[in-house]
Amino acid sequence: MYRYLISLTVLVLSTAHGAAPNTQEALGQALYFDPSLSKNRTQSCATCHSPEHGFIDPRTNAAGRAVSSGDDGVSLGDRNTPTASYAAFSPRFHRNAAGDYIGGQFLDGRANDLQDQAGGPPLNPIEMGMPDKMAIIQRIQENPAYVKAFKALYGEDVFSDTETAYQAMTDSIQAFERTDLFSPFDAKYDRYLRGEYQMTDQEELGMTLFFSEQFTNCHLCHQLRSTPHRQRETFTDYSYHNIGVPANQTVRQLNGLGVKHQDQGLLDNPKVTDRQQAGKFKTPTLRNVAVTGPYMHNGVFKDLRTVVLFYNQYNSRSPRSRINPETGETWQPAEIPENLSLKELKTGPALDDRRIDALVAFMQTLTDRRYEK
Repeated sequence: MYRYLISLTVLVLSTAHGAAPNTQEALGQALYFDPSLSKNRTQSCATCHSPEHGFIDPRTNAAGRAVSSGDDGVSLGDRNTPTASYAAFSPRFHRNAAGDYIGGQFLDGRANDLQDQAGGPPLNPIEMGMPDKMAIIQRIQENPAYVKAFKALYGEDVFSDTETAYQAMTDSIQAFERTDLFSPFDAKYDRYLRGEYQMTDQEELGMTLFFSEQFTNCHLCHQLRSTPHRQRETFTDYSYHNIGVPANQTVRQLNGLGVKHQDQGLLDNPKVTDRQQAGKFKTPTLRNVAVTGPYMHNGVFKDLRTVVLFYNQYNSRSPRSRINPETGETWQPAEIPENLSLKELKTGPALDDRRIDALVAFMQTLTDRRYEK
């Protein structure tokens, strides 16, 4: 990580002084860290997806870290910023043979792929806040190194058409996001598969529970490969589910949407009109989950153990299981009570504290090496 930061500093300084990036990945890297692509020149892609913090937003605002603040320093989003790590592995947004929605980018899949996603935040009025694509391309052309790189990589006429230039920008950013920096596959779990790490007893119990069809069935949604313990597992099948997450009313009061507002999830995707998709969100990767809280699509839970307890309530009859440990009160009702994925949620017997802790310990083995400390 230290070597990476040195190379990044060299790249940023050299680009600022006229040295043109000579690959799509290098150009994308420079753009990814460039705050000049936001309205007030205060926010870059890396602001909300910091490589030093699991590619999430480490900043704190009035809502804690549940949602991100915008370039204007005032606006607050309504959804938690998902990690950009391993995002390159999500398939294009589509429906599978069973008719289920799969993949895409953002929590509702509204971006078909990684390149489509890269073009969204600069134009979002509560994120980077630029008025239109032309304004962004004009910012890019302020930097001679960018102009030289764009022409060398995408053709001399790349700036003759705004849309062409914008596509070149998003293409280079997605090329950078596909590099090993975002997806190193070097967590303890990966090293375990390569015979380089020995799981502790607690981690091994958690791993057994995670992949068990008898106890948890976590792998129903959090396993991409057809069989467990395969290399380059992303720990998501990119499907969409409503798991009954309550609204984050603190955020709603702060961002002006109000407590009556409902996040429709997948139904907010312009390509989706079926009311039965309301409240469903894309299954997130569990890669780096131990260091990318707060959790759920709206950041309503602070602790990873709370997330496991939230799932456990669906299988437990204990009065204790009805209590959110972060509030000391009963779990709040689902924001969208319809369309719950009860088949996946009611998967087996309730878990005791020992097994809950073991699941958390296993998920901690999915943390990339550079974040382990």
